[in-house]
Amino acid sequence: MASRNKVIIDTDPGTDDVLALLYALSSSPEDLEVALISITFGNIDVPNCLRNVVSMFHVVEKEMRWRKDNGRPEGFDALKKSKPVVAVGADGPLGGERMKAAYYHGADGLGGVHTSHPHHSSPSETWSHLFDKPPPETLLSSTATKSTHSTPSPEGISHLFTPSSSPSHLEILEILSREPPNTVTIIAIGPLTTVATAAAHSPTTFLRARQVLVMGGAIGVPGNMTPVAEFNTIADPVAAARVYALTSPEVASTMPPPGSAVGLPDDYPSEQLGGERLKVVKFPLDVTTRHELRRGESFAKITPLAEQGSPLAEWVLAFLTATFQKEEALHHGHDVDGDATHISLHDPLCVWYAISGEVQAGQWELKAGEDIRVETIGQWTRGMCVIDRRTRKRAKEGDEAVVGDMGDWLSWKKGNRIDRCVGTPGERVLAGLLLNSIFG
Repeated sequence: MASRNKVIIDTDPGTDDVLALLYALSSSPEDLEVALISITFGNIDVPNCLRNVVSMFHVVEKEMRWRKDNGRPEGFDALKKSKPVVAVGADGPLGGERMKAAYYHGADGLGGVHTSHPHHSSPSETWSHLFDKPPPETLLSSTATKSTHSTPSPEGISHLFTPSSSPSHLEILEILSREPPNTVTIIAIGPLTTVATAAAHSPTTFLRARQVLVMGGAIGVPGNMTPVAEFNTIADPVAAARVYALTSPEVASTMPPPGSAVGLPDDYPSEQLGGERLKVVKFPLDVTTRHELRRGESFAKITPLAEQGSPLAEWVLAFLTATFQKEEALHHGHDVDGDATHISLHDPLCVWYAISGEVQAGQWELKAGEDIRVETIGQWTRGMCVIDRRTRKRAKEGDEAVVGDMGDWLSWKKGNRIDRCVGTPGERVLAGLLLNSIFG
């Protein structure tokens, strides 16, 4: 039976990214098929992001073997049915300062787990070359850039994924061109640089995507990097603005200023857009922060498995412990060493929607067609998601521009059209779904 949802996950694997990946790969194959994991900079640099993903597969492979040897269901059914490609994307923003969140996730993105538990890390010298670009101007490079890397994985490397030497924006376009239109969802849980690069490279192909689910932004709550900006958005606001512009009836109306995106054209060619527009569903901090994974519930599930010898439980327990401690150090209101200390499941929320957004449509609440724009140049507001909070009447279709409306916020044909998630099937539901999916 074919999966209802074929997805591409673009990610900068820190703690909640890895939880989101494990959730997706352990889901039912009827619910989800992960075609590509695209690695982008973000929480940490690309080499560490890539190491985290490769190590994740290394641990999952050991976990499945441990479960089988102990008479347990192996789990990870979606992964067993379809092996994803892993490709490397952007290593920095389209413009501006490169940002990281190592202060929160640790230098390696997972709270130092590669140092504390090195036996769960796959040595980079055995796998890093698999992602190297082939030499230019050769028959080999010409062949390699047209298809994913298909060389069998060397001894000691997980066989659960296929490494690609092609840039991930080309892998995204390859999948979108190969699959029927409106069948592939992009789950973007890092900065939108690679996604924006794919869109710029071939707008026609990119607009074949069914939808882009974006974890990012803050609308009615404070940001987590500045008073107004959330990390994924401020890490590359130009990329975010360019992706969101593809939702607008008049795309040029919300594009960032000319010259903002180094190496990309300032505009999308109108002949490559046609009448198609992108569907974006946005999951800002307003909704993601409320979905918590608490220390007590996670340790109750994971600790007994770790004590029994589960490689995955030991690995996840290590980086969750570090992350809970970081939460206590950074924020007021946490009970030190208490069960209520929690992390927010920002990225897993997008995976949950990909799985259940259609079959449980009545339990998800979206505000449809919001004009959400991204500030790309403000001294203090860079990365801010701006909406019109005025009570003025919007123009009706066919009306002229509204007098005194700077920026055309009231226009019927300008501005973005983004669906924003404001409600879910339950703020305390996701933690249990995630833990049970990953650990059984």
